[in-house]
Amino acid sequence: MNNDKVAIPKETIAETLASFAIDTDGSDIPSTVRTRAAHNILDCIGIAFASTQYEFAHRTLNAIRGIGGAGSTPVIGMTASLSPRDAAVVNGLLCHGLDFDDTHIAGVIHPSASVLPLILSAAKTSKASGQDLVTAYIVGMEAAARLGSVAKGGFHQVGFHPTGIIGIFACTLAAGRLFGLTHRQLVMAQGIALSMASGSLEFLEDGAWNKRIHPGWAASSALTAVSLAKEGFVGVSKPYEGRFGLFNTYLGTHSEGKDLSLATKDLGKTWELLNTAIKPFPACHFTHACIDSALSVRAQIDNTSEIQSITALVPSEVVKTVCEPSANKKKPANSYDAQFSIPYTIAAAMVNKRFTLRELDESAMTDPDILALASLVEYQTDPDSAFPRAYSGEVIVKLKSGETISHREHVNRGVADRPLSNQEIIEKYESTASMSMSDKFLNRVKEAVLNLDSASSADQLLNVLSAHS
Repeated sequence: MNNDKVAIPKETIAETLASFAIDTDGSDIPSTVRTRAAHNILDCIGIAFASTQYEFAHRTLNAIRGIGGAGSTPVIGMTASLSPRDAAVVNGLLCHGLDFDDTHIAGVIHPSASVLPLILSAAKTSKASGQDLVTAYIVGMEAAARLGSVAKGGFHQVGFHPTGIIGIFACTLAAGRLFGLTHRQLVMAQGIALSMASGSLEFLEDGAWNKRIHPGWAASSALTAVSLAKEGFVGVSKPYEGRFGLFNTYLGTHSEGKDLSLATKDLGKTWELLNTAIKPFPACHFTHACIDSALSVRAQIDNTSEIQSITALVPSEVVKTVCEPSANKKKPANSYDAQFSIPYTIAAAMVNKRFTLRELDESAMTDPDILALASLVEYQTDPDSAFPRAYSGEVIVKLKSGETISHREHVNRGVADRPLSNQEIIEKYESTASMSMSDKFLNRVKEAVLNLDSASSADQLLNVLSAHS
């Protein structure tokens, strides 16, 4: 059969995205976007280095290396190199393992955690320059943001994790650009990716590690989809808007609320990378406004023993993720439970006057003062929520004296309307990366990332990531 005779309808979402991925020139992207991209990459790499200090990282590396053996693509911050697909799995896990990575608010997705591992794995094979890598990264970020936004938060309502479900398509587009796919091949690659999209929210029930691997699995699967398409494998032509396409199938009863126009809106004009929020706290982004609100209220209280009750106002759309089941949220069994708990994050912030990676240690999660305060936290849906434009939150504390103190964060810190500065991102990187490396090595990595756009070869970054000190 001649594959060229397979008809592809004009103006499908896949066609428009393929054109954007292939035709966008590096010079078309404003310098402010490219500079911010380098800082987003730096943030993600710092988190990956910090993740190497945790058990999940080493167990995953041992498992993946045990199946596939060694290769030429470095695992960030670890003394190992794997095949491109295997490295994508492990690097994705490292970037997302602490739930400290960036979030596109409207898309409700962590884009860098899949797109960055993808471009690192594709770099050697495609012999990419640093500029090529940055451009492909931006292409993937733009696609992830838009495709996630179509669902309007609906994926979470039916039990799917958008980072896994959407990440593979963003990675497919970025990889297709780096590997030089034709327009037709890249349309086919997206069609192939449809059968590989995955990511369940069941981990919320018991704090399982599944979520950590979703971004890397998306990146790895994208490499497979692109390789198949390059060899002429035929994929479906309407992976997004088809009768059994991504949104109709994965959104279920929420598919009527989708807006397909958002998948391609203002491509090349509005840069959604600038609307991607860098996390100030190592927890689910849905908790951040309440954490900041709790810290503000705490500054007005002498001692937490004065507190009689705490009420958190949260968007109705996030209740299933960070408020229920109530018993689990008030007494987290592990760090993932803690990161996805409104009661715990509020209580830990108020007791310790901060919320850092230290609040995810076993000693913090078993602290009787924190658990006692968490038991006092109840939630209500926020009638004035800005979701999904922002993840609003309010904390109302009633004291035993009868006084009530409250604070509201209508727009959570770190989003486009309240962004972290590039310098603040550098400081965050230095804090996270310092968990696993010396200052000298930390600075070498920082220089390589921030100068990536002018590097003649992507190897200049890869070689640093595979070095150790």
